[in-house]
Amino acid sequence: MKAHVSSILLGVRDMEQAKRFYTDGLGWTIKNDYGVSVFFESDGASPVGFYGREGLAEQVGTSREGSGFSGLVLTYVVRSEARVDEIIAEAETAGATILKPAGALPWGGYGGTFADPEGYIWSLGYSAQGADQPYAE
Repeated sequence: MKAHVSSILLGVRDMEQAKRFYTDGLGWTIKNDYGVSVFFESDGASPVGFYGREGLAEQVGTSREGSGFSGLVLTYVVRSEARVDEIIAEAETAGATILKPAGALPWGGYGGTFADPEGYIWSLGYSAQGADQPYAE
C-alpha cells in the first residue's frame, strides 16, 4: 500500500450545515452532490467529501458514536502568515470553534487550529524553513 489518500470522506451529522460551512463560509465549490454524499472540487489534490455519519459508520463496520479526540487532524499549509490569519478569521465567521489562535509555533512556524461545526480539526500552517512544503495554496 502506498502512502497516498485517494479521497477524504468525513461522516457528518448535519449535511446541510456542513455544506454551508464549507461553501458559504470557506468558499469551497461542490463538484457532486448525491444527497447521501457530497464531494468538493479538489484542485488536483485528494478530494474531500461528506457522507451521513450513521451511513458511513455502517458502511465501514463501526459505531457511529464517538467522543473526544479522534486522532485525526487535517493539515492545510499556506505561503504566508497573513493567509493563516485570513483563513482562521473566515472559519470563525463561518461558525468554526477556534482551538488555537494563530501565532508562532514551537518548531519555528506560524499557525492556528479550528474545529468545524462537526468537530473535525483543521491545522493551518506556514513555515519559511522548508522549500519543499506541501502547499495547499
